[in-house]
Amino acid sequence: MKLPASTEWVLHCATTLAQLEPRTSASTAQLAQYFDLPPAYLAKQLKALVRAGLLSATTGPRGGFRLARPPAAITLLALVEAVDGTSSPYECREIRQQGSGALPPEECRRTCVLAQKMAEAHQAWRGSLDGVTLADILATLPPAARARTRSRLTGAPTS
Repeated sequence: MKLPASTEWVLHCATTLAQLEPRTSASTAQLAQYFDLPPAYLAKQLKALVRAGLLSATTGPRGGFRLARPPAAITLLALVEAVDGTSSPYECREIRQQGSGALPPEECRRTCVLAQKMAEAHQAWRGSLDGVTLADILATLPPAARARTRSRLTGAPTS
């Protein structure tokens, strides 16, 4: 399975926002510069996270994005599904019933075993991502990471 580049963007942006002081936000321009991303396209992805209730957005000179929930309440699955949707990447088109090797209909009453295995793999992948929160990710970062991120992103002094 190959996810679009925007998936990586939102995962990193959400993790970065989780490192900021409470009630501190970062603008699209700040995040785009921080990661060297195209601002207009990044803005679309961040707005998808707002629609999903994962980020909140404020307008104005001090506006920007911040987490809408505590890091422990935002899973990687929620972030991924906010921008990529919830559908399985595998779609069985029942080719076992086509061409010169077509099976008779009575042999195709059950779900294709390959479709079944792909669905099981997708559920396992979703379950794995659903078991990891931004708080879990933050817990694995080096001790100086938060201060460095705050300083580089918002200009806040490191403490």
